[in-house]
Amino acid sequence: MSSADILTCVDLAIGHGSHVIMDRLNLSLPAGKILAIVGPSGCGKSTLMRALGGLDAPLGGTTTLMGVDLNSAEGVRRQDILRQTGFLFQGSALFSSLTLRENIEMPMREFLKAPRQEIRQLAEYKLALVGLADAMDKLPSEISGGMAKRAGIARAMALDPTVIFLDEPSAGLDPVSSGRLDELILRLRDAFGTTVVLVSHEIPSILRTADFCVYLDPDTGTMGAYGPPKSFLQAGQPPKVHAFFSQAHFD
Repeated sequence: MSSADILTCVDLAIGHGSHVIMDRLNLSLPAGKILAIVGPSGCGKSTLMRALGGLDAPLGGTTTLMGVDLNSAEGVRRQDILRQTGFLFQGSALFSSLTLRENIEMPMREFLKAPRQEIRQLAEYKLALVGLADAMDKLPSEISGGMAKRAGIARAMALDPTVIFLDEPSAGLDPVSSGRLDELILRLRDAFGTTVVLVSHEIPSILRTADFCVYLDPDTGTMGAYGPPKSFLQAGQPPKVHAFFSQAHFD
């Protein structure tokens, strides 16, 4: 692990209950970079993301976030690290009875000791960052799927996290909306130095945004490749990795 690495895992095993899905996972991610987790359906992509973010305990091995092993960290130290992370889950998971602004305000009210007017202004700023300044008083049912994803990212960024985790951010979006979301992720990374970990099966999106990519191989139960995603299209990669990226890229 380099001192510049913000996230690592060593011989990590993940799964559900006692069932191991993936084992012997080893990777490190420098700060301010974008990591994409890819692989066939059911290979454990979201499970790995949750383990890396400290939401689920691994079945073996270790994972560190900002230099802290969240599986052994307790109390204030663990909470301090978790507060420096943001999550966007599938479906955006916005509260349907709250406006977009109220959705963004919720984590701020819980964790920030600031006047109500200041929190309101901060929430409006976050929504403006993702291009939703004109929709802040709308309910989730009144906006498009692409707008809901952007609102979910705004909420993930509510507390100015060091790392954000995005689960299938482009799923279900048309190519134009997906492209705009890619641009937003890159803009957030470039403007704030935010490290991004995302789960995706959208290969064109991954090639546009990710600095590093880990391919999970369900046949071997471990990672099949790790590196810059564009390198997976080149000769010399494991055949199934090259085929996965090439087929998805040219479909």
